[in-house]
Amino acid sequence: MTVLSLVVLISGGGSNLRALLDAQSDAEFPARIVAVGADNDAAGLSHAEEFGVPTFTVPPTSFESRAAWGDELLEQIEVWNPDLVVCAGFMRILPPRVVSALSPFLINTHPALLPAFPGAHAVRDALAAGVSQTGVTVHIVDEGVDTGPVIVQEAVTIEPGDTESELHERIKTIERRLLTQAVLDIANSRVNLRELATA
Repeated sequence: MTVLSLVVLISGGGSNLRALLDAQSDAEFPARIVAVGADNDAAGLSHAEEFGVPTFTVPPTSFESRAAWGDELLEQIEVWNPDLVVCAGFMRILPPRVVSALSPFLINTHPALLPAFPGAHAVRDALAAGVSQTGVTVHIVDEGVDTGPVIVQEAVTIEPGDTESELHERIKTIERRLLTQAVLDIANSRVNLRELATA
């Protein structure tokens, strides 16, 4: 069994990170998180600590420019020589140099059916648009904002009267499962990121 080494990047509570940590508790799961990085003192880092996974934090406010922040973030990631970098609720747009160094082995979860509703407020935007469904996308990160090749998607119905938080919670449930499945499929060579990126 090929075991993928992962670095996971988070900004918040880390529910997607937790799903991957729980998945790797199964000895048969073909991926292992070697480190977790964040752009702030994110609450989700506690999940990594619980599982004994090393963490690092690279706050943008400590750097004179976005590029300098990106260079330090890339350096911290590359220390671990991961097979795959997973943005799991990481709320920063990565600078081009970081993307070019890591892509296509750099994936992201997004709470919408891309290309609909890219950006940081996808759930709110879907509700505002009055559409009947949104969803979850796991995609390769490229230099655009949520524009990279799609790995997997699943629709989520918007119920009448849904609030942003209610809809987001339902989306997160799907997101955790889809991300775990995407990592499994990449590890098992059912998804070839190089081919997807050049298709």
